[in-house]
Parts: sequence; C-alpha cells; structure tokens
Amino acid sequence: MKILYLDCGMGAAGDMLTAALLELLPDPDAFLDKLNALSIPNVRFSKETAVKCGVTGTHVSVAVGNTEENEHMHVHGHTHAHDSAHPHEHTHHHHSGMHEIEHSIAELPISEKVRGDVLAVFGLVAQAESHVHGVPVPDIHFHEVGTMDAVADITAVCMLMDALAVDEIVVSPVHVGSGHVHCAHGILPVPAPATAYILQGIPMYGGSVQGELCTPTGAALLRHFATRFGDMPVMKTQRIGYGMGKKDFEAANCVRAMLGETDECADSVSELSCNVDDMTAEEIGFAMERLFAGGALEVYTVPVGMKKSRPGTLIRVLCKPQDKEKMCNLLFLHTTTIGVREHISQRYILKRTVETVQTPYGEVRRKRASGYGVTRMKYEYDDLARIAKEQNLSLDEVKKRIENS
Repeated sequence: MKILYLDCGMGAAGDMLTAALLELLPDPDAFLDKLNALSIPNVRFSKETAVKCGVTGTHVSVAVGNTEENEHMHVHGHTHAHDSAHPHEHTHHHHSGMHEIEHSIAELPISEKVRGDVLAVFGLVAQAESHVHGVPVPDIHFHEVGTMDAVADITAVCMLMDALAVDEIVVSPVHVGSGHVHCAHGILPVPAPATAYILQGIPMYGGSVQGELCTPTGAALLRHFATRFGDMPVMKTQRIGYGMGKKDFEAANCVRAMLGETDECADSVSELSCNVDDMTAEEIGFAMERLFAGGALEVYTVPVGMKKSRPGTLIRVLCKPQDKEKMCNLLFLHTTTIGVREHISQRYILKRTVETVQTPYGEVRRKRASGYGVTRMKYEYDDLARIAKEQNLSLDEVKKRIENS
C-alpha cells in the first residue's frame, strides 16, 4: 500500500505543503512548469533551495502581480460582510467574494477530481471565516492578492496529491505555535480563530515556539486530505521532501513529507456506545439493521446489568470517523437512549480481496485476507448456502466438493 506521512511538527502552510510534495516527484521542475501553465490570473510559481537549521529543502513562492506572497496575507482581517452603509467598498476590484472565486476555479484547466478538491478546501476556509465573522459564506469577501495566493497554493497541493496517488495519508499532530498574531482587526491568539475552527477534532498542540505555525489554508488542506492523524506508521520510505517556510526559528521551519510503502493496513474507527433497558428484542434488531444500512462497519450487543438491578443491553457501533454524526443520529432515532459515548480506536486490518472461482455448481466468491505474516481464505457464505440448498448438501460438504473440483 502506497502511503504518505506528513510531519507537521512546525505546523503547515500552503506553500510549505506544496514544496514538500514537490520534492517527492521525480521531476519537480516539469511539474512547476505545469503549475505555471494553468495561467491562474497574475500568478507565477517559483522555487528555490532553502536551508533551515542545516537541513536543505525547497521554498516555493507565489507572486501575484508584482506582489510576492505572504503566507498570512489572506488569512486575518481581510474578510468582511456586505455593509449597506458602504456599498461601494464591496464592488472595488481588490476584493473577491465566493462567487468570483468559484468562477475562477471553474475556469482552471484541471481535472474534475482536482477541481472538486480545490473547491472543497476553499470551502473549508470560507466556512471558518464565516463562523469567525458571524456572516453567511456568500457575504465573505477576501483580499484579491491573498485570494489568488490561496487559490494557487490550494490548487498546487490538490494537483500534487492527485499526481502522487497514494492509498493513505497520515498526518502527525499539528503544532500550531503560541503567542499572538497581529491583523487588521487587532491582536488575535494563536491558533487564529479560523485555524482553530478548521482544526476542531484534530490533534494539535502549542509549544515554546512564538508565532503562528499553521495557517487556515494549511489547516484546511490537512483536514481535507488526511486519512487519519497520528504517529508515523510502520513504512518503507522511498522519498522524503522538505517544504521550507520563510521564517527562521530555533527548530527547522518545515513540513516533512515521507512517501513509502507498507504491507499492513491500519486506520481509526469511532466506537459509539449506548445502554438501553426499555427496548424489546425486535426493536433492538430493527435498530441494528438500520445502523448497518446507514454504513456502520459493525454493530453488536452485550447483555449488561444497569441501575436498579435492571438487565439491559449495551449497543456498540463501529464506524468510520466521518460517519459518526450520521450514526449518532440513527442511534437517537431508533433507540431509546438519551446519550451516546464515543471512543476513538486504532484498528489493524488485513488487506482483503474478493475473487470469483468457477465450480461445477456455478460461480463462487472467495474472500482472501493477508498481511502481518498471515493469509486467510474463506468462501462467501451466501454462495455456499445457495449451493447447499440446491444440492441438498451440508455447508461443509459443499466446501469439500468445491476444493476437490
């Protein structure tokens, strides 16, 4: 399995992620030419070698017109809502709304998959700014120079992710820095409100480094692309890229990207649990059916003793983290519980494939699982049951006949 690990021990910004991923490609210069060929209005990409704390990497710059990018220029204080007292302010050419941004993205010569990623990432930034400023997303306006910088960074990272085509992206806990950041509205705490909003539910931490290490654009890119957040997995590393930031700190100011392979599979799952003591067996069975139909990975029950010596049932649901809200809604809809508990678990799974075997009784699906030094195989129960009924045989006899055929 092809895997990408992003070490965000010094945070993340769009330009740093672009540079780190660029170093993973066999021909970074050719890809840079491809980025410039997009003809994003007034935007020009360039790269240079940079050294931080003795480590050599790449720094990518985005020039918008005659202005070189500032990784924070589009982040703090450049959004505002429509104000009837100053209607002319919002028709001036140096501000862009979401409609104009979406239109400019729609015109880029990129694949629909990449375009969808770009729109989704920019949407995360817009939602964060909308929440922070307390205005609807359509009323948010971005400084034009900062907007094109953000579009350039986001498009570059989305194209690079598409080019790398990895199976899993693991991101370390994100170092956000500490202290305060100055913006047009005043002084804000680190992480800045928009960044903090985007990173909700994601492991992050501060530290002794004074300054803003993670920008909203960087946070949105991590949130969109990460398969999971955690420690570096067991992997055979093939290439390593260092994307350098502009500022100098005591620690190397970079994002490190590690591309490699792993024979094993691991991911995170949400365990949702609730206890009930006033549901019938039929009602619990129906709830389990609806949870499975809704996308649960597993649903099971355990008999438990509850308060007042009442026998009850523990209902446990395993699901993908992105499905937990849906599963919670189903639990509240189809059970009598008034509270659901969540626990995040790391699971290690075997790689699974399904193949079709031709037998004297027709096609039979065979499931194969491998990894961690073991290989297992079993026939699909539904296929065995069909043959057993048709031939008036036991399941065990059907398996023996298939294996000997």
